[in-house]
Amino acid sequence: MERNTPDFGLTAQDYGRHRAGFPPELITRLARHGVEASGRDVLDLGTGTGSLARLFALAGARVTGVDPAAPLLDQARRLDAEAGVTAEYRVGTAEETGLPGARFDVVTAGQCWHWFDAPRAAAEVRRLLRPGGSLVIAHFDWLPLPGNVVSATEELILAHNPAWSMGGGTGLHPRWLTDLATAGFGGIETFSFDVDVPYTPQDWVGRIRASAGVGASLPEEEVRTFSDELTAVLRDTFPGDPLGIPHRTWAVTARAPGA
Repeated sequence: MERNTPDFGLTAQDYGRHRAGFPPELITRLARHGVEASGRDVLDLGTGTGSLARLFALAGARVTGVDPAAPLLDQARRLDAEAGVTAEYRVGTAEETGLPGARFDVVTAGQCWHWFDAPRAAAEVRRLLRPGGSLVIAHFDWLPLPGNVVSATEELILAHNPAWSMGGGTGLHPRWLTDLATAGFGGIETFSFDVDVPYTPQDWVGRIRASAGVGASLPEEEVRTFSDELTAVLRDTFPGDPLGIPHRTWAVTARAPGA
């Protein structure tokens, strides 16, 4: 699917219930790269259900989250309440947040930079950051390996949605480095680490329903058919419970011009 086509608001309940959030280790790794959370003003663009925003809030940041899908923000507030943290959420886009300039120490974008108009989003981030502030683009991607459950899942997504173009990923996103350098950011660094995420078969089906290639783009009846077929694949070919789903966490950090 092309940028801005999927409607993740359609998947809000599955998104909030089944999508694994960023691992807490991400905060520790970011601190090693000079991006601290405690006491900082943080803006999370494309926040969705607040996975990355919540990590920063749990680490002591004052967090604002922006997303165009109001149903996802409702899920973010619910999950924040369960986690015992609060963040300010508002409807908006990465390209036009409507927020005052030079307000934030850190701006983050988790699992969403590919949906943005990169030049406009980068310009908006520069406007929003205080001098010398940090931008973090992070991903938490499943890894399709030969014969594994992710690869089989991607094959089924393509069978139902041949236009889906996001399969076969490596969890690495070097193009974002060019976006940031072109926009005038400096101090660009990257890091990655791999983890296995346990999913029950039911949760994995829900997780895939909440993806761009399924629940955010297919008709409701076809989503139900897909879910039934994936359930059968898991039962017949991958009978484990829980399933260990390999993921790669990858992030790039960069500094805005200034002190």
